[in-house]
Amino acid sequence: MSDRRLRLGLLGVAAAGVGVAGYLTWVHYAGLELGCAGGGGGCQRVQGSSWATLAGVPVAGIGLGGYLALLASLLLRGERARLATATLALVGAVFSAYLTYLELFVIEAICQWCVASAVLMACAAVLACWRVLIDPQEGGAVAGAAQGRLDARASTQARS
Repeated sequence: MSDRRLRLGLLGVAAAGVGVAGYLTWVHYAGLELGCAGGGGGCQRVQGSSWATLAGVPVAGIGLGGYLALLASLLLRGERARLATATLALVGAVFSAYLTYLELFVIEAICQWCVASAVLMACAAVLACWRVLIDPQEGGAVAGAAQGRLDARASTQARS
């Protein structure tokens, strides 16, 4: 897959993440009830828990900032930009995994919006890491460096 396609995929995933996290942030500040399917109350329980904010900031707002940072990183070009995107996505995926753990084992409730955001961030992490690892002619950095080391070893071994 080309760098362009991976970048477009990341744009779509990050835009969807902005939608989910934006909705959750809006609901938090507007004091509204979340629209959730099934009516089991899991969303309300998660959003009403002490874990829904971090240092007074709603976790959804932190997620919104993360998705916006991902979008901003996709506007930049070059190896450092790809690494920045991958780092942001990996940090977001680890944080989402931690929040999912809290939902399952501490809060004992599931918010489908939070799960959607976690899945989107995991997808972003996969796409961003794949983008770093693709062939250098396609825009990847790590794969090219690794291939250079392999070529150097093969050349050294051939001389021996």
